[in-house]
Amino acid sequence: MATEVLLPKIGFSMNEGVLAEWLVADGDQVSEGQVIYLLESDKSTNEVESPASGTIRIAAQVGETYEVGAVLAVIQ
Repeated sequence: MATEVLLPKIGFSMNEGVLAEWLVADGDQVSEGQVIYLLESDKSTNEVESPASGTIRIAAQVGETYEVGAVLAVIQ
């Protein structure tokens, strides 16, 4: 079963964020709780953890701005 990696809402007023850096590569094996990317919001840069274990398939590009809830990757 696939699990979507979504852009989280980190602050009350956060509507979007910038994908600052992937810490894993497309096709890597990731573990639930492993930090997989860095997210820049208005006030800070945050580490975001994997919601599941499996093989990650990255869909989002570094440096791009995404809305809260956007699918950044899928873990299978």
